[in-house]
Amino acid sequence: MPRSMRSSSKSRPDGGAHDAELDRQLAVIRRGVAEILPDEHELRERLRRSLAAGAPLVIKAGFDPTAPHLHLGHAVLLQKLHQFQELGHAVTFLIGDFTGMIGDPSGVSETRKPLTPEQVKENAKTYQQQIRHFLDPARTTVAFNSAWMRPMTAEQFIQLAAQYNVARMLEREDFKTRFEAHRPIGLHEFLYPLIQGYDSVQLKADIELGGTDQKFNLLVGRELQKQAGRPPQIVITMPLLEGTDGVRKMSKSFGNAIGVEEAPEEIFGKVMSIPDELMLRYYQLLTDDDLTTVKRLHPMEAKLRLAGELVLRFHGAGAAGKARAAFDAKFRGHAAATSTVSGELDVVRPVKSAVLLDALVEAKLATSKSDARRLIQQGAVDLDDHPMADAAFELPIGKTVRIKVGKRRFAELRRVV
Repeated sequence: MPRSMRSSSKSRPDGGAHDAELDRQLAVIRRGVAEILPDEHELRERLRRSLAAGAPLVIKAGFDPTAPHLHLGHAVLLQKLHQFQELGHAVTFLIGDFTGMIGDPSGVSETRKPLTPEQVKENAKTYQQQIRHFLDPARTTVAFNSAWMRPMTAEQFIQLAAQYNVARMLEREDFKTRFEAHRPIGLHEFLYPLIQGYDSVQLKADIELGGTDQKFNLLVGRELQKQAGRPPQIVITMPLLEGTDGVRKMSKSFGNAIGVEEAPEEIFGKVMSIPDELMLRYYQLLTDDDLTTVKRLHPMEAKLRLAGELVLRFHGAGAAGKARAAFDAKFRGHAAATSTVSGELDVVRPVKSAVLLDALVEAKLATSKSDARRLIQQGAVDLDDHPMADAAFELPIGKTVRIKVGKRRFAELRRVV
């Protein structure tokens, strides 16, 4: 949690320092975002009040457990939740075990087949296990919307339904299209955005994240919060990530998805199959990597680096190394053919720093020397799979070493003179 969130009122940042922290947070939040509603000014003011009070904002994102496995399309929202968590805000991962039995009508041309309670319950278990790849379990609230929906009486549900009208529902693009084409719209489908909005009331959400296809549902939350006498949530929409075909949004049903718990070699190979022109978009939406650096990489280098980072995140450093070796062994001929363009395909970062502390900063694995020292002291830095406790450890000249920082960042470094 940033110092500004956990400090006493006497030591909270003010003036220039306060504005600098506000600008920093906004820069992180803006990354990859499709839209901020109603506007960035309202987001800025909400953040300003949060920093002034030393009170984190409540960030909500909901996921219906309609399938047992998360994929990189889901990871776009999870990565943004991770960024909010790193900024010190309170993240709520909402499992829509109640709405999952309705089926989200967003972006579909026909009524979804409802899931059984048993299917939803089983899928929800796997979601709780898989989000650990992105979120710190100790700092993440996992909620289920059945907790407030199942106890609701018929009278209470009628009162909730009275807070929105059918005319507004039919303004929604997918409902409007189906209505004009005389395709069926189930009455229960109107309940979906209503319940999603009510979730925000129950969770007292300050910000809700969702895909661009969720915009209508997210705005319903604002309306219901107003009626409940609460400050309406800021809505942040994220782009829908294209799958490995480079055309359609990532979906298991399209056969273009990369599952977060697929085998390391599968993840590595699928990332390498992504069209070159999507590399920057994948980095922007799935990583914290500096995009200026990514733009300078040859597409093959960019893919190798991203594939390694994703396997590392989901399976660890050992699996990342093996997956890379397996890919090299299988496609060595292709790699050799591209080496004249990209130079060195090992994506090794040369560093001039002699000691580990300085090398972490130079390689952008730490933001400052104090950050690097803190990471080393916390046991978060491994060198060639060995924990490093000595910030003054001297890197060997000319030898490539694998550095791992935390669960998600790694690089191969070579000290040069």
